[in-house]
Amino acid sequence: MDYQKIDDWQKLKELKNLLDLSNPPKKLYFQGAWNKEIFADCVAVVGSRKMTDYGARVVEKIVPQLVARGQTVVSGFMYGVDQYAHRVCVDGGGKTIAVLGWGIKQALSGDDLKLAKKIIDGGGILLSEWEEQQGTLWTFPLRNRIVAALCEEVIVVEAAENSGSLITARAAARLKKIIWAVPGPITSKTSRGTNRLIAEGKAKVWLGESPVQLSLAQESDPLLQILDTEALTADELARKLKLPVSGIGAALSILLLSGQIIEKGGKYYIADAN
Repeated sequence: MDYQKIDDWQKLKELKNLLDLSNPPKKLYFQGAWNKEIFADCVAVVGSRKMTDYGARVVEKIVPQLVARGQTVVSGFMYGVDQYAHRVCVDGGGKTIAVLGWGIKQALSGDDLKLAKKIIDGGGILLSEWEEQQGTLWTFPLRNRIVAALCEEVIVVEAAENSGSLITARAAARLKKIIWAVPGPITSKTSRGTNRLIAEGKAKVWLGESPVQLSLAQESDPLLQILDTEALTADELARKLKLPVSGIGAALSILLLSGQIIEKGGKYYIADAN
């Protein structure tokens, strides 16, 4: 696919957020039709390359909300959460920016090429600060600073303890962006990074639009009220509260992280219960 180069300072200034970086790119390469409007309201959705079924369901919940609000989804075009976020976005009629961790001239093939064409046909673009650079251990972390800088908010879906998504989160923190993390099962390696971001107060908790999000801030949390009388599984709690299991699972993860409840054999108990 053909690509174009931007090294004109005035055009780079259209992406004013990049100028907040201590080491902004001096030039950019892109594929697709340049439209500065898609940079006006961007949200990054990033996560593990080893996306779980839970992570996929979370992306399917988050991205359509962003598309419905007219926001541009930004991610890193790697397999796993990143590419799935791009795919769900374009399938839903949204625009997305794929920031590459390699040179724009590097040939794509197979599913990568198909996805790239869908992004461009949908009005999005592929973006890189390199022309011919191979993807290496240092290019991907460097790419992440651009993902963070383009957006006002960063949502981390799944991340292991040493995930590249946490590099994006740290870059976003330095730039004073809003960081969201989706809680996951405490037994899941791909949720250790997101859970730690939450536990250390480095990210806000993303619980979607579930009513559970509101109840967590209240003293009379319905989950805690029910668990105060009996131990139940997530499925049993969902049936009693008539809420989606995904929302219940997210809320339970927060209560586990805060130490208010414990889990044994798939059932949840109030932490101080005998």
